[in-house]
Amino acid sequence: MPYRARRILGSALAWAISGGNPATIATTYAALNLGVWLALAAILWRLLPVTDGRSYLAWIGVIFSAGALHSVRLALTDLLAATLIAGALLLAERGRSKIALGIVAMAGLARETALAAVAGLWRGPWTATQPWLGNLFRGTLVGLPLLSWMIYVRWKAGPAPQGFGNFTWPVLGWIEKGSDTLADFVRAPDYHWLNTTTLLALIALTAQAAYFMRRWRHDNAWWRLGASSVAMMALLGTSVWEGHPGAATRVLLPMGIAFAILATRDRAGWTWIAAGSLTIFSGVLALWKVPADTAELAAGRSDRGAYVAHLSTGWYGPERHGNNVWAWSAGRAMLTIKTAPRTTEPIRIRLKLRAISPREMAIRTGETLLWRGAAGEKPTWIEFDTPVISAGHLTLELHAAAAPVPENTAADARLLGFAVYGMSVR
Repeated sequence: MPYRARRILGSALAWAISGGNPATIATTYAALNLGVWLALAAILWRLLPVTDGRSYLAWIGVIFSAGALHSVRLALTDLLAATLIAGALLLAERGRSKIALGIVAMAGLARETALAAVAGLWRGPWTATQPWLGNLFRGTLVGLPLLSWMIYVRWKAGPAPQGFGNFTWPVLGWIEKGSDTLADFVRAPDYHWLNTTTLLALIALTAQAAYFMRRWRHDNAWWRLGASSVAMMALLGTSVWEGHPGAATRVLLPMGIAFAILATRDRAGWTWIAAGSLTIFSGVLALWKVPADTAELAAGRSDRGAYVAHLSTGWYGPERHGNNVWAWSAGRAMLTIKTAPRTTEPIRIRLKLRAISPREMAIRTGETLLWRGAAGEKPTWIEFDTPVISAGHLTLELHAAAAPVPENTAADARLLGFAVYGMSVR
């Protein structure tokens, strides 16, 4: 917590937007990046600007990139920091440099590496001493809020890892990532598409870095932003590169934004823009293939909160087809329900039950009988009320008296008694 608490801005925004209501802060935080994503789309549309196919592809290459969509899917802080950086440089282009400095300082409270974007706000001439003193002052100024907050967090929560393990000797992390990605095609052939999109993301980051390295353009704010990201990319360590596609796509999102703007304004060729946009395949994959909790049977919202139901003991595991989820049991199984907020009031439960053959069933919590009746071969809804529950937690025991029946004639056929085909909580 002392390490993660440095990135307080997203949490603070969720707290403010929800009015400090504990029941809605978490869901507000989870949804925050949806609004931030739309804000970045609007800012980038104006910065490019989008006027033709080339600029439209550059815009798509950022908005649907791995860095952007992984931040949305996982509710991470990288997208918020990158959006603030883009907004700051937009204001700087319009002569509002003081406000831009403040926004970069805010971005540092979303993610520490965002402070490197202050390079985009530096001023020349680059051969004189006076401007560099001013640039040093600007760098110190934008770092003060984060430094102050880190001191407060250390006072309240104790020391934290400094995160230096995220860095290594120049280019070694990039080389390791490339070799591991190629080796994964042999080590994990069943994950061909995942490996392919990771390789495309690495090619995209490399193409973006190469574009900034082609020509020294220290007088251009977007080039300076991109160059600072290239320097960071060269130093990133294993913990940032590892994974599919890896955290590097998020950490280097400011480089992707700077690349899209600079390449569009330079009227760069289609090959450059297409190569720098290849992370979109990994980005789309993040929303296309969303992992599911293997024990989750149902989840939803009621009029006064949210709930989630997990399969406990006695189940064969959830089965899925489209949006439908169900689970079979041989004859006795436990189902756990949790609510948010953690209510102690009675709740009403609806279950859709199906039996492998008609049989009597009973549902209990502890020693209390909640429902008894017949379950048939056709899925049918039943409904019952619970007594007062304990801090938002309830365990149901479902029991069928009749012996289970083999599902087919195979030697390894499961013994089935009943199934739950759906549920809801009020």
